Amino acid sequence: MAVNTNSSTKVITGKVRFSYVHIFQPHAIEEGQEPKYSMSIIIPKSDKETLKKIKAAVEAAKQAGASKWGGKIPKNLKTPLRDGDEERPDQEEYAGAYFLNASSKTRPGVVDAHLNEIIDSEEVYSGCYGRVSINFYPFNTAGNKGIACGLNNVQKWEDGDYLGGRSRAQDDFDALDVEDDDDDDFLS
Repeated sequence: MAVNTNSSTKVITGKVRFSYVHIFQPHAIEEGQEPKYSMSIIIPKSDKETLKKIKAAVEAAKQAGASKWGGKIPKNLKTPLRDGDEERPDQEEYAGAYFLNASSKTRPGVVDAHLNEIIDSEEVYSGCYGRVSINFYPFNTAGNKGIACGLNNVQKWEDGDYLGGRSRAQDDFDALDVEDDDDDDFLS
């Protein structure tokens, strides 16, 4: 049996797109669930290096999980990497990509391209691009067995179009040609 070390199950992605971003405040997906920090990570199918690292880390987590699953790896084990073309055909941002959902009970570190901490929640949003530090681990909860993806840290790389129809105020409006006319004093 392979020995699980953090390095065998940890992955730093290449450039990915962020979706369903909840990294500054924990969020419960369903009523009654424990709130967690989370995001969906959209990985281009062309990023073979990141996909190779994820598959190796998932395999290491499977080997580590065998003891949780009665000494063997179940045949129908749930794994976190999913095909966007198959599971999200109605969402164009998932076309030609794989995705996985990562979460954590603790707030991830969030930095910009120059490693400066980002504290403004408006800076990292669904649609921007970056890199993510994630780890994979086995679970056996209420009869469900699988590999989950933990969210470690986030690095914003660059801006992108907002997902979900949101836009910036600067993109919605033109500057107004407003004259400062001192002759019109509305208070007199």
